[in-house]
Amino acid sequence: MSAVDDLFTELRGSGHKAFMPFVTAGDPDLEFTAAVLRELAARGSALCELGIPYSDPIADGPVIQASYTRALDQHIKVSQIFDMVAKVTPTLPCPVVMMVSYAILYRHGLEEFVKRAKSVGVSGAIVPDLLVDEAAELAGICAVEDFSLIQLVTPTTPRERAVKIAQSSSGFIYFVSVTGITGERAKLPDDLVDNVTWLREQTDLPICIGFGISRAEHVSALAPVADGVIVGSAIVRQIAECASDREAVVRDIGEYATSLMEALKVES
Repeated sequence: MSAVDDLFTELRGSGHKAFMPFVTAGDPDLEFTAAVLRELAARGSALCELGIPYSDPIADGPVIQASYTRALDQHIKVSQIFDMVAKVTPTLPCPVVMMVSYAILYRHGLEEFVKRAKSVGVSGAIVPDLLVDEAAELAGICAVEDFSLIQLVTPTTPRERAVKIAQSSSGFIYFVSVTGITGERAKLPDDLVDNVTWLREQTDLPICIGFGISRAEHVSALAPVADGVIVGSAIVRQIAECASDREAVVRDIGEYATSLMEALKVES
């Protein structure tokens, strides 16, 4: 079992739900990324998601795309990200997973990437551009290494295919709340809860919901049906506004996360 499996076993046993923030590695630099991860973990985040910058992201909206561009403009390399993660994960009370393009894994070598990621304390990977029909090799490597392979189900995924995705995933299923790209939204789809409820009947894996979640009312509405919620663009936007007072930005992000975690609390 990976650390992600252990996390959700513990959460389900206690009746708690996971708050899962996303940050881009190297935006605006790796030192700041480490500070944000420490703050989010200290505030009680159950799991932190670290985005690996990529020049051609498949589903990210303008806020996260811009963060990737800022990081790449600093010539951030995957090896540098691994070095930063190796230093920060021993200080965190929660698992870290990477959001990473399959192209990056393929270029490094699937087994080599997974082993390197695990060696620095990463517990799994979300690979948004990995087709389930082509996931067997990576899924096999991840199973051997006790490394979670987290795959995405979208509102337009045919139900038969959604079941297949669930069967080849591990750790949890990332349920995309809206059709389209990441980004803050005023309202989530009316059929979201029904779709997640159906998927829950098809799998024992935890289901965590992301894309578009930025407000306490979103979190409160999803808490009864989701095992966790993922919040990215709203946090990345605050980082984009980082100027000279970095400590204040880190503190503001922590306070924002705390407000959403309060909304996530449901009766066990």
